[in-house]
Amino acid sequence: MQNLRWKVITILIIFIVFSAVGVYPILASWKGLPAPAWLKEKQLKLGLDLKGGVHLVLRVQTDDALRLETETESERLREELKTRNIPFTSIAAVSPTQFKVEGIPPAQDSAFRQAANEVSASFDRSSGVNGTYTFTMRPNIQVNLRDEAVVQARQTIERRVNELGVTEPQIAQQGAGGDQILVQLPGVADVERAKSIIGSPGLLELKIVERVAASKEELMVNGRVPEGMEIVPGTSTAGDTGNLYYLVKKVAAVTGRDLRNARPSLDENNRPAVSFTLNSEGGRKFGKVSGENIGRQLAIILDGRVQSAPTLESRITTEGRISGSFTQEEVQNLSLILRSGALPASLTYLEERTIGPSLGADSIRSGVLASVVGLLLVVAFMLVYYKLSGVNAVVALIFNLVILLGLMAYVGAVMTLPGIAGFVLTMGIGVDSNVLIFERIKEEMEAQRGVRASINAGFARVFWTLVDTHLAALISCAFLFQFGTGPIRGFAVTLTIGLISNLFTSIFVSKTLFEMVLSRRQQVATLSI
Repeated sequence: MQNLRWKVITILIIFIVFSAVGVYPILASWKGLPAPAWLKEKQLKLGLDLKGGVHLVLRVQTDDALRLETETESERLREELKTRNIPFTSIAAVSPTQFKVEGIPPAQDSAFRQAANEVSASFDRSSGVNGTYTFTMRPNIQVNLRDEAVVQARQTIERRVNELGVTEPQIAQQGAGGDQILVQLPGVADVERAKSIIGSPGLLELKIVERVAASKEELMVNGRVPEGMEIVPGTSTAGDTGNLYYLVKKVAAVTGRDLRNARPSLDENNRPAVSFTLNSEGGRKFGKVSGENIGRQLAIILDGRVQSAPTLESRITTEGRISGSFTQEEVQNLSLILRSGALPASLTYLEERTIGPSLGADSIRSGVLASVVGLLLVVAFMLVYYKLSGVNAVVALIFNLVILLGLMAYVGAVMTLPGIAGFVLTMGIGVDSNVLIFERIKEEMEAQRGVRASINAGFARVFWTLVDTHLAALISCAFLFQFGTGPIRGFAVTLTIGLISNLFTSIFVSKTLFEMVLSRRQQVATLSI
């Protein structure tokens, strides 16, 4: 009796705890019942297909990261050759992974090789005719840069989504090549704003202006852009709609990587603007550049367009401001993008789906209806076929579902539409376990064993069968979780938790219920099964 009492107490504690964590927050939210904040935070989260929101699949154009590295290395080599007074005809990128140097005099070949060894350690060098050299990015560097570009893009998107305040977003890498990113934003209504914030490059560059003109042609020399320079479109003054073109160096003096913070503010004309603060390294570089170029224009370039080009009147170290024809919402978005960092490569949209809240509500109603109908049919079958022992199975099944909801809420799992399927399947597995146990008990009783002995033998002999079947199902769930996408993972998580809780309820809870009934009678001749 003492052992039975502790079993009952354990079961009641588990039931109360998981009811409080998994069931009560749902009822409190539905019926407006009082509940502490910490308990509401534990409420079972709904996935995209149930809550509504945005589903995006993006591809990271990793060639952009390789191209940026190639151009950066070629510009570094250009500056090094100028510093060492080594003449050359041209340095130009010919592909995302190659750049070519032409016109190195034979007499300077040794000096060139030394300079190239110090600057371009990530590239293999091959020589050609007439002082031509081709630099090709090493294969291992290419693989590393591609992997890093995808990881950095995912981390940047995560920071931007977190700044948006989206609850329970799902952001993960996927695809055979590992260059795709899945983004699911439950509850997001403004799809275009979410897409603009996620997909914006957010690349801030500060460059000294060499020349300004009304057309590109005026800035070209013999029909070509000068070596080491680029032409960037922009406006003449903040808020002006007329186009001007700026000739600036390819390599920026300061970039968004040097930012410490960005925040909405107002410019000198009381119009929305973005103020930014540089970190110590960025402040050092900005102070050097601004101090050496007092009286010249500084182009503030965002995503390949000059937003403003103020004249440097004194040395500036850590503070700056981006002015333009911005609205208040655009300023908020731009501040968010700059704070989260620039994307290492551009993104293309492979898939886009918007799920409305009404569709999510319909899915919830359908899922609840399916669960209730399934539960009622199972209850009816167990009561009709196994008589009063069917009550035992029904109670164990309810315990199983309560524990399942409580565990999912506690670990922060998200309920999705496939998760509801896993929920319904858990009911079937629970009943299957009871059927195996009850049928074994009936066989033992037909062999003229006593009721107590038949129950003990039934549970003992079916135990390892249940462990084997549940273990096999758990292995399948592990594969589904490892190789599946979001919805399949939701199904796997729900089914895994259901299998674990079912093993506990079908063995421990169900047997304890039989022991409680038998403990009230000294002699038991029959069992309603």
